[in-house]
Amino acid sequence: MVIGFSIALIIFSLLLLLLVLMHKGKGGGLSDMFGGGMQSSVGGSSVAERNLDRITIVIGLLWFVCIVVLGLVMKFNK
Repeated sequence: MVIGFSIALIIFSLLLLLLVLMHKGKGGGLSDMFGGGMQSSVGGSSVAERNLDRITIVIGLLWFVCIVVLGLVMKFNK
């Protein structure tokens, strides 16, 4: 059980890393340093950006749940 949740945690961590890196820079942070602040947004967020936000939130919640469950399993498996 610990091995399964450890593998799931690694997979969710990598997915979360990739999803966060796919987000468009909103300005005011490190994205400005690399030229991300030069772009002007013409409209609101597109459907793809909203879906990316939703997927990132879901994967983040699954990542958090996996950490909590893994901690509980390791605590009570002694």
